[in-house]
Formats: sequence, structure tokens, C-alpha cells
Amino acid sequence: MTTVTQVITPAAGTKDGAPTVLQVVPSLVTGGVERGAVDMAAALTKAGGTAIIASEGGHLEYELQRIGATHLRLPMASKNPLVMARNVTRLKKVILEHDVDIVHARSRAPAWSAYFAAKGTGRHFITTFHAPYNIGNGFKRRYNAIMTKGERVIAISQFIAAHIEENYKVERTKLRVVQRGVDLRHFDPDQVSAERVIKLATDWRLPDGVPLVMLPGRLTRWKGQTILLEALKELRDLDFCCALVGSDQGRTSYRQELERQIIANDLAGKAFIFDNCTDMAAAYMLSDVVVSASTDPEGFGRVVSEGQAMGRPVVASDHGGAREQVIPGTTGFLFENNDASSFAKALRTALTLSTEERAKLSQIAINRVQTLFSKDRMCNATLGLYNELMRKDAHKIG
Repeated sequence: MTTVTQVITPAAGTKDGAPTVLQVVPSLVTGGVERGAVDMAAALTKAGGTAIIASEGGHLEYELQRIGATHLRLPMASKNPLVMARNVTRLKKVILEHDVDIVHARSRAPAWSAYFAAKGTGRHFITTFHAPYNIGNGFKRRYNAIMTKGERVIAISQFIAAHIEENYKVERTKLRVVQRGVDLRHFDPDQVSAERVIKLATDWRLPDGVPLVMLPGRLTRWKGQTILLEALKELRDLDFCCALVGSDQGRTSYRQELERQIIANDLAGKAFIFDNCTDMAAAYMLSDVVVSASTDPEGFGRVVSEGQAMGRPVVASDHGGAREQVIPGTTGFLFENNDASSFAKALRTALTLSTEERAKLSQIAINRVQTLFSKDRMCNATLGLYNELMRKDAHKIG
């Protein structure tokens, strides 16, 4: 199927109308949905608009305070129909009190409440489709379809745009592709000191001079930690160590399973599990190969772009948004999903690159991320959509 959706490029001007935008998300914990909402709140505030986020809260609230955005604590994560109905009334009150111009929904449960609140107050409603939600049955499809009800429907990758077109009835004129973006001020090799890298290596007690394979991602089965450990079993002739970096979020049984697998695969002393890292830029610099091994296709998969932004070879599953970010053999390597042998082959290639090959790959990867996958590009494109809706209002008034 040919995807004919429009890819949005940054707008030349972003202050037209200085809109007030209410974003709704379930919570403000670490994740792609939440990170995108906070990034947009910062960009909107900087552009002269007013940014409001409604959610159940989380540690990212402090970042909203720092950038001058407003957070309203509401039960937006609830899927209880009675709570969702009451959220309609709550959001209508917010919209009227803050004179909101645009309501931007980024997740399904809060989107249902936001849709009816926006409709009931005559405000613009847009959505961002972050993932290929499981369809399952007719009820699930109808539940997901709320994410297609926006005046503009943002897909975070061409993969997601194709998924929307294939599974939902959406006017093609409403669908826009705005790919996720990396904060290049944070993920910049030139900004990471040797002291930061050394400190992290010391904290992790890694062996000196041994190539490091890193898989960042919370400890959950679909992130692919088990398939990585199976692939590494085929590489025991190489000198390497492996870091699985991410919180188990209470999934202690899965963490214990991984620990047993490390021993069973004769990887003790070579593979390690670390909780969330507070200096991911240093972690990427410490790594020789970055892995994204998700067994389910990711809508975008920001780890891929972050690793490439730091000039690291990325080895990723050959599906989802990774296909848009990795040029095989040029900026990284793809392997057949859930295939340990294919995975091991790609890892071997990445680990045995010559100094010249690694330097060439690094520069091409960095340049490509800076051109196509920056946070500024993502934010300016979304601001352009906000302004597009505001200009519609100005035209009506005129």
C-alpha cells in the first residue's frame, strides 16, 4: 500500500495567534507519550503561546513548572466509563476557564473525554497516534478510533500512518506525519565529558576496554531482552559485555528470569542488569553498540535515533519505526524480528567494524538524525499544525 499522507516540515513562523493548547495524557511518568507532551509544552511556551497539560501527574510535573507551563491533576488515566464521563465536565470547565483554543489528545482513554469536551465547547480537537494499538475485535477498534477523530491526526511515523490508513477510516487530508524528535542539545557527543563516561563505567563496574552492547528499555518482555541474551550466546567467541538498562517497574519475576537466563547462557560476568540510568547521553557514549530489540513493532522507537545521534551503531528489529531510522549497513543494522541467529549476525557485524568503518557510520548517522529526527523539527512541525487551525479561525472571522 502506498502511503500518501503529508510529512510536515517546520513552519517558518510559529507565533501566529499565540494559541492556548490543552494537552491530555494519562500521566507524566517517563515515556514517549509523556515526553512528547512536555517537549511540545516547552516549544509552545517559547513561541508565545500558553501550554496546559491535564494528567494524573508524575515526576515530569517539575519540568512543566520549570518551563512555565500549567499542569492540572485530573484522573485522565482512568478507563472507568463513569470517570471518563465526569472528565468531560472537568475538561469543559478547564477549557472555558483558560480560554483554550486547541485540545490535543495523545492517548485513548483521555481522548474520549477530551473529544466531547472540545466538541461541547466548540474548540479545535487534534490527536497524536503514538502506537499501532491492538485491534482484536470490533469493540477494540471502535475504542481506538477516537484517535482518528481529530481535525488533524498526527502519526509519529510513516509506519503509524500506514497502520491508520489500513485499519481506520480517516480523510487523507487530515492525516499528517510528524516523526518523533531527539533533543540534540542533550544527545550530542561533543557535550559529554570523559569524566561523565568514566563515572558511569565506574558506577556500573564494567571491565576496562571491553566493547559494550547496551539495550535501553524498561524490563518488559516485548522490549526483547530475552532474544538479545539468546543472540549473545552465539557470540561468546568475541570479547564484549552487555548492559540491560531499565527498571523492572515491579516485574521482579521477569528480572529474575533474565538473571537465570544470563547464567544458563554462560554470560555471567558479561551481561548485567542496571536500573534506570540518569545520564543516558553518557551511557550511549560508553556503548559500542546500541540495541532496540522490541518484538512488537514500535511506533517510532526513540532509542534508535538517540543512539545514532550519539554516533553509535544501532542494531534494531526489522519492523515498525526502526525501518525509517536505520539505513542498513550505513547508519546501523536490522535483524529479522525475534530471530536470535539473525540478531547475532547483525551484532557480530557491528562489533567487528573497523575504526574507519565505525567513524564513517557515526558521521552519517549523526548528520541524518540532525536533519530528520530532531526535537526542534518535531516541535516546529506541530506548532505549524496549531497555527494552521488558528488561521482557519482568522479566515472565518474575516
